[in-house]
Amino acid sequence: MKLSPRDAAGYFTKPDPNKTGLLIYGADGMRIALKRQEVVAALVGPQGEEEMRLSRMNAADVRRDPAMLTDAIKAVGFFPGPRVVFVEDASETHAPALIPALEDWQPGDAQVVITAGNLKPTSKLRKFFEAHKNAYAAAIYDNPPTRAEIESELARAGLKDLKQEALRDLTALANALDPGDFRQTLEKLVIYKHGDASPVVPDDIAAVAPASTEAGIDDLMDIVAEARSDQIGPLMQRLRAQGTQPVSLCIGLMRHFRTLYAVAAHPGGSNEGINKVRPPVYGLRRDKVLRQAQGWGVEKLQRALTEITETDLALRSAAQTAPAMALVERSLIRLAMLGRR
Repeated sequence: MKLSPRDAAGYFTKPDPNKTGLLIYGADGMRIALKRQEVVAALVGPQGEEEMRLSRMNAADVRRDPAMLTDAIKAVGFFPGPRVVFVEDASETHAPALIPALEDWQPGDAQVVITAGNLKPTSKLRKFFEAHKNAYAAAIYDNPPTRAEIESELARAGLKDLKQEALRDLTALANALDPGDFRQTLEKLVIYKHGDASPVVPDDIAAVAPASTEAGIDDLMDIVAEARSDQIGPLMQRLRAQGTQPVSLCIGLMRHFRTLYAVAAHPGGSNEGINKVRPPVYGLRRDKVLRQAQGWGVEKLQRALTEITETDLALRSAAQTAPAMALVERSLIRLAMLGRR
């Protein structure tokens, strides 16, 4: 049977131990691995591996020796409880070795969980699971996590008391990070809040969120957008010493002011626009970007984008003779002065 994405989220949390098996396939190996961990843990419990109720094998090994899968499915465990056989890295070439063992499955045998990469609709392995009355096939797409998936992750991490603003920032963070990084961030948040009974607030999210690799450039963008022209020179000297390139500054400037323009120019207003920008902004930075966009307004932001575009063209011009970093610094000062008007 084929599981829809909405049904799959619930099934991974509470799988049926009486099913023949589950095929999880898709392009993102990390997402598949996380879903596989979730469903296996739900089937065998936290002690399943220690009690030898979980068998692991590679699909390539099964292809060389198909009997090993049948033996693992039929084996009788020493400890009571559901048993799982996990087969990883399957592909269409492994179908002839996998399908006969699944066809021989009987009630009481171990459930088979198989992970695979992209499988075409014509795939024999995929078609077998989708047509099977007692097995499931679930496709994992590269879409941002749903609200249900985020809440499931929060429950698993033990986070229950969240302010609405904190939940909003976590949702934005989930859309910005890959699933593995997001789960690690939640684990950091649990440790951060250990012994603290107060609700989770946006400041807590900002404290554990992954730091930007371009923090210095981001600081410079904020200085310009907030018209603090007297602070541009010292920070530029620091960035120059760190080896930051003028083109990188120009790209960061363009990205930041495009974000401000998208927020300010949204038909539903800036408060709605801040929720639509991609990549999303969260935590204290969300409030900062919103405040900057409202302070500049659409007209001045259009003029700022024109200034940045002209600077970028000048940097790339073969006829340019002025020092590139000085050219960018002058542009930054002009933008900061424009922000004051």
